[in-house]
Amino acid sequence: MLNPLYSKPIRFSHINNGQDLDKQDLGASISQYIELIIFTRFGEHRYNPKFGCEIWDMDFELIMSETIWEEKLRQSLLRSISKFENRIYDIDIGVNITEINKFYPLRNVSEIKKKVDITIKGKLNKTGETYLFKTALFLSPLSA
Repeated sequence: MLNPLYSKPIRFSHINNGQDLDKQDLGASISQYIELIIFTRFGEHRYNPKFGCEIWDMDFELIMSETIWEEKLRQSLLRSISKFENRIYDIDIGVNITEINKFYPLRNVSEIKKKVDITIKGKLNKTGETYLFKTALFLSPLSA
């Protein structure tokens, strides 16, 4: 493999023990990079303040319209992934927000969280194969 794709976290102890670092396939590498984009707030990356996703600025926004919120996040992800992940093309992103209510009987507490399901579809530049990524995030915990 000319340019191996190393999996994260990188275990430097393998090098000290004379072993090679763990490698991964192209799909897993793209998925890790997309996760990095999603979990990075704009301005957090020291060398590129435009790297990341707007979700962390939107986390505690008062959501007047879930449809507008979902579209705003979808557009932010589309811009960032199109700009920073050049191993896929023909990108289609789906965002769906739902409320999850969980009751904890021992504490007699009910907790409401926003669950954001993110689906990203695209095609691999190398082979044209379909690429699919799914994740879910919980935001804005409220308790009553």
